[in-house]
Amino acid sequence: MPDWEVYVIVSQTHLRDSNFYCVFYTGEESPAVFAGKLPFPARSILKCELPGRARRSLPFKQPMLISSSNNASYRNSAFPELLRWKFLVYDSITTDNDVVLFVKGLNKRRGSSRGPTEFNCIFGDAVRTAVISSVQEVFRCKPPPDFAGKEPTKVSIEIVGPTPLVVPTVAYYMPPRKISNPQKAKLCACTMVYNVAKLLREWVLYHSRIGVEKFILYDNGSGDDLATVVEELVEEGYDVKTHFWLWPKTQEAGFSHGVIFAKDSCSWMMYIDVDEFVYSPSWSNLTQPSKLLLPSMLPKLEEENNVAQISIPCYEFGPSNQKEHPTRGVIQGYNCRRKLENRHKSIVLLSAVDQSLLNVIHHFKLKPGYNVKKLNVLEMVVNHYKFQAWSEFKAKFRRRVSAYVVDWTRPSNLGSNDRTPGLGYSPVEPIGGRKNFVRYMIMD
Repeated sequence: MPDWEVYVIVSQTHLRDSNFYCVFYTGEESPAVFAGKLPFPARSILKCELPGRARRSLPFKQPMLISSSNNASYRNSAFPELLRWKFLVYDSITTDNDVVLFVKGLNKRRGSSRGPTEFNCIFGDAVRTAVISSVQEVFRCKPPPDFAGKEPTKVSIEIVGPTPLVVPTVAYYMPPRKISNPQKAKLCACTMVYNVAKLLREWVLYHSRIGVEKFILYDNGSGDDLATVVEELVEEGYDVKTHFWLWPKTQEAGFSHGVIFAKDSCSWMMYIDVDEFVYSPSWSNLTQPSKLLLPSMLPKLEEENNVAQISIPCYEFGPSNQKEHPTRGVIQGYNCRRKLENRHKSIVLLSAVDQSLLNVIHHFKLKPGYNVKKLNVLEMVVNHYKFQAWSEFKAKFRRRVSAYVVDWTRPSNLGSNDRTPGLGYSPVEPIGGRKNFVRYMIMD
């Protein structure tokens, strides 16, 4: 994994308060920290650091997980080769008609995907079915016959050829799973989060008051008080659900997963980040919010040429001379905005999303016959409070969540709109950073 992390997946689910260590074949050890739970089937993930000497010998070896720091017996143990994150089937979800696998290492570049006939899905050791779609990290397979009611079965992708190769896997085939809620919401919001506890309440309260009914969070390994904030919001009556999604640089795959996971409980899904807030200038004279504001602006298919996705212009806000997270929230605290529009975010009808689940920067490919409507700034905008006070903003250098966006610490793709204006390749605040950012705003 990035940052020399090793994930250890175990069948036990009650390990949060236990003391474990990873012992490596070199005799080195590091603490194994509870990172989260995988729900299907129920497993726990522990995270430990790959020590210095273990990094210098290839191939890397799997550690032993022990419950004390006594590693005297490690020399008599086998250390299999460590699974590599860049070549792995890491998750799966089953629909009524097929099985969807999420795979690293086969389609490595945006816009360049290998054909489905190059692969099989393999269930257990022998049952193979055809791959019917292979786009980005999403592979859709025909379901296996006669598996109903059986125990969870490992599932993977086989690369066909004279010498077939099976991709290593930590994914299992399971019966269809969905968010259990008898009432289907008209509008939901889905986002991927990492350590956003201090932002979440403002984001949920704001959007719930303009018509978002449910919130689905894909937690990318948060280590803050996110779970506590979610629990408080749920107790107050807000419909917020968290799906543990530890996998790094898999935002597109997570959003694809969300289409299937939520399609029976949500009609429309808004894909924005927790530091982004939707606003319409037509609301400027209102004295009170209304839960009808945002739903009333959704397209009516029969009246608007089958528009099933709206694309909303996005504008970025700068640090606005703030030195720390504003106590009144980001909307009140940050008021310096770049002049130029940067990218778009979307609200999409889930039933209209293409079978491939292809998405790029919060937009989905639609089934034939459906259309996208691009809104202008007078209709609706997304205010993106992206470049916050330095103490908050530097956390974004950890890594970008997209599989196809270069991390800011790498000096490549310098013309990307995702790049930070005026900053370099490391989380070091430049001299006069807040004032310089204002200059970049004005130059826009």
